[in-house]
Parts: sequence; structure tokens; C-alpha cells
Amino acid sequence: MASRTPSAAPTSPRTGRSGGRTAGTPAEPSPRAGESAPAEPSTPAAKGAPAGKGGERPRRRLSVDERREQLIAVALELFSRRPPEEVSIDDIAAAAGASRPLVYHYFPGKQALYEESLRRAGRELAGRFEEPADGPLSERLYRVMGRYLDFVQSHGPGFAALLRGGSVAASAGTSAVIDEVRRAAHDQILSHLAVPSPSPGLRLTVRAWIANAEITSLEWLGERSVPLEELQLHLVQEFVAALTLTAAREPALAAELAGFFAAERPDGPTGLLVRELAALFADPGIADAVAALVVGPAN
Repeated sequence: MASRTPSAAPTSPRTGRSGGRTAGTPAEPSPRAGESAPAEPSTPAAKGAPAGKGGERPRRRLSVDERREQLIAVALELFSRRPPEEVSIDDIAAAAGASRPLVYHYFPGKQALYEESLRRAGRELAGRFEEPADGPLSERLYRVMGRYLDFVQSHGPGFAALLRGGSVAASAGTSAVIDEVRRAAHDQILSHLAVPSPSPGLRLTVRAWIANAEITSLEWLGERSVPLEELQLHLVQEFVAALTLTAAREPALAAELAGFFAAERPDGPTGLLVRELAALFADPGIADAVAALVVGPAN
């Protein structure tokens, strides 16, 4: 399929990575109640030293919650760029400008920090499936898939290791996060379809498409064989095709499908797909073969 981006469904702005490395070396945090915080590299602010060059004011010390949030953000950034098994507590401490004991003061180990980082990323990813119920369905899904693929691209190595089941950091906790994202995507798509009582067949179609989107996007991460916008369009059109096939087997869904097609626009993902299929079935060789299938065997 040629690379085409529907003019009626522009790609959403790239949102970048979740979390990021905090610039500079933050001051030491206040310890938790009843605990003493481990020593970390001293700073002028921590020692009460006078302002540095240019009259800079000393950095304020981070609160317990702020330090914890900083460590999660830094960890998520590292896990986004490298598989979790390649990231150490020392890496996280260095990136945060903190000491190894300080990281352990907030988290019992790398696994706990990884799972918390993943929960944050999972909430962000689930939120990217939210879309106002305005306009043609395929154009809404096109915008959703643009945000989804942006996220996959930004968090590639860590999420690829997890979703492929090859990460030593995978656990019941991390699996629960991914399952929650899948449920959120499933529920959001069904809400866009607005079918009063989704059948088991329709629910299965939606789940299968979500799994296909995961597999396809992860394969794309390794190959980058097509432009991202082309993959975005293909995934939406595959959903339309799967939905149409399901409707062919379910009369109640077929009635809903009529309204779905009526709301679509010629230059949207569905319009492009219908024209491509029409051209394919108009090919003389294919048209004759399809006509024979429609007529069926002779009595």
C-alpha cells in the first residue's frame, strides 16, 4: 500500500517521552518520619554556603514526595531508552544526581522502581486512547493510533522487552500494568463504536486488533520498514476491515455498520480503504474469480 496520510485526519503533535532527567544536582531531601536519610553528595544549598557565581540563589531542598517523583521520572527515562535488565540502581542514582543508598531509601530495589515507573507510563499510555466522540470513527482512531505509536517509539526498548516476554524484570506486577492498558484501550474503542450491547464476537475483534497493534508496532520498532504515518493508517484500516468482517457474520452489528460508513469521509482512512478495495476487485482477473465465488458451485 502506498504511503498516504488522510488529509482529514492529521497526525497529532508528538508528545515526547514520559518523564525526563532532572537537570543539575538537586539538594538532599527531608527524611521520612522516624527515618534518617542516607548521606548524598553535599551541595552549597545543603551546607548553607553563600550563593555561587553571578549571585545565584541556593537550590531549595526537595521534599520527600518531590525526590520520589524525581527518581521515578529519571528511572522511566532510562527504562525507555534501554531494556530494564541493562539499567542498574547505580545508573539511576547517577542520572538523578543522588547516591545509591538514597535510592534504596525510597525504593527497596530496582524491581520496585521499575514497576512504579511502568505504572506511571501505563497510565499515560491508557490516557492516549481517550478521544472526544466527534467526527468519523476511523479519523478518531487515526488520532488515537498516532498518540499510541508516538508512545511506543519513545519508550521502545523497555516496552519491547516487556511485551515480548523476554525481560528479566517482567513480573506479575508488570503484567498487571500491561493488562490494565489493554482493558482501557478495549473499553475506549467500544465506547467509540457506541454499540448498545457489544457481542462476544465484537469484543473478540477489538481485543484481537489491540494485540495486532502491539505486535505490529513492536516489529516496526526493530525494522522501521515503513514510515510511522503509514503504519498509523494501516492499523486503522485493519480495524475497519476486521469490523466489517465481524458485521458480515452478525446482522445486528451490520445495521450499526451502515451508520458508521455513512459518517465517514472520502479522504479519511475508511474512504481510502474502500477505494483501494474497489480498484482491487475491479481488476478483470480478480473480478472474474470473485464473481465465481459469489455465484457458488453449479447444482
